[in-house]
Amino acid sequence: MAVPGSFRRQPANRGLVSHCTHHHIVVFLLTFFSYSLLHASRKTFSNVKVSISSQWTPSCLNSTAPELRPYELWNSSHLFPNAEEATLFLGTLDTIFLFSYAVGLFVSGIVGDRLNLRWVLSFGMCSSALVVFSFGTLTEWLHFYNKWFYCCLWVVNGLLQSTGWPCVVAVMGNWFGKAGRGFVFGLWSACASVGNILGAFLASCVLKYGYEYAFLVTASVQFAGGVIVFFGLLTSPKEVGLPELGADEDEVNVEEDANRPLMGNDDVDDDDRNYSIQATDNDNEPKAIGFFQACCLPGVVLYSLAYACLKLVNYSFFFWLPFYLSNNFGWKEAEADQLSIWYDVGGIIGGTIQGLISDVLQKRAPVLAVSLLFAVGSLFGYSQAEYLFCTKAAFLSLAGFFIGGPSNMISSAISADLGRQDLVKGSSEALATVTGIVDGTGSIGAAVGQYLVSLIQEHLKWMWVFYFFILMTSSTILFISPLIVREIRLLLHERRLRTLAE
Repeated sequence: MAVPGSFRRQPANRGLVSHCTHHHIVVFLLTFFSYSLLHASRKTFSNVKVSISSQWTPSCLNSTAPELRPYELWNSSHLFPNAEEATLFLGTLDTIFLFSYAVGLFVSGIVGDRLNLRWVLSFGMCSSALVVFSFGTLTEWLHFYNKWFYCCLWVVNGLLQSTGWPCVVAVMGNWFGKAGRGFVFGLWSACASVGNILGAFLASCVLKYGYEYAFLVTASVQFAGGVIVFFGLLTSPKEVGLPELGADEDEVNVEEDANRPLMGNDDVDDDDRNYSIQATDNDNEPKAIGFFQACCLPGVVLYSLAYACLKLVNYSFFFWLPFYLSNNFGWKEAEADQLSIWYDVGGIIGGTIQGLISDVLQKRAPVLAVSLLFAVGSLFGYSQAEYLFCTKAAFLSLAGFFIGGPSNMISSAISADLGRQDLVKGSSEALATVTGIVDGTGSIGAAVGQYLVSLIQEHLKWMWVFYFFILMTSSTILFISPLIVREIRLLLHERRLRTLAE
């Protein structure tokens, strides 16, 4: 009995290795570090919140504030009468950033599918670096403190930074097909966690000189990265004469399995799989898919809503963890920054391992469900853990593994699957739009969450914040439950077919 095409996986993996060139490696590294630098600048803001709060409140009312001279200048420039109001404003800035970032993602995805991805990404990196420099460094050097000015700058920064993720995912989707996508994108999506680690490291190195130098260093590195991207990034294989993904599917049978999107219908007949809407004229450039067309693609809405809940939890750790450790337990800011790195380490390992498992199973949703169930336990364990560094680090790594891993998968590998499924097969112009929808919806959830976190911790204390995180993680499982049921049924069906084939 012939084995169905969906089970021919080893040739597809060999095809991935044989078609990997030095261009693939360069694209992987450039997109990886470009988004890492964008995340590093965001992490800088979260890591210096205590210092900013000290600078914005009077010394006599803020026990954490250093002794600043001249005294008259310090007391004439404070923005808030106490540290509590300063903290609430910092949470408001997070919310403003994420709302503008979410709006920008919906727009940037559409723009990225219609303009050169390299131009859009480079422009976003360089201009965002200038805004970050103005926000954290220039205003401090000029001793100019104004709440509305800070808000305006952070709105612009959110819009500019939104150009990053849809563009880098689209470029990666152009270069890497289905074969090993879970592992490749799982490893590559560690760029956000690496950026967090890099931002925490850079901030901790220069924070003793003043928080403005933390913004200066990260903004300078990000601007230089944008220049390198402009001159070095290749957005698709056709720029160097290589065939695009799926171009030679009919000629090489192995490539059929390698390039078939994971989100396609696995339970259709083999004869139906030979059909593609792309079989008309390969010389015609595919048109960019519309926004509402992208929303109607199977799985886009469900994964977008799930990612809204999951990104809320993920970004709450990102924005508030160092502040939580410093203010709630009295840890030094540098120690809190060092501990926060363990969450990102867990996310890097989790995204890679879970992506590899999803490649072996050829299904994503069941892997996400199992990981998120363990995430609930790790969140509860972290909230109850003792205040020792090693204990907190262990539970924080587990939380990063089971929360950061699924978050990386949805925002990268699954977004690429959704953007290259059968209905838009061969149309790379759908990738940035779909990625923008998924990540934009997630950012809306994250934006609402940051304001809720600040309110909950103020009125109900931090324990209720963790209960809120558990609720949101459970909601993520609920949203993808139809996909979980469908993919488990397909797994059982494939197992029965294998048994018959043997």
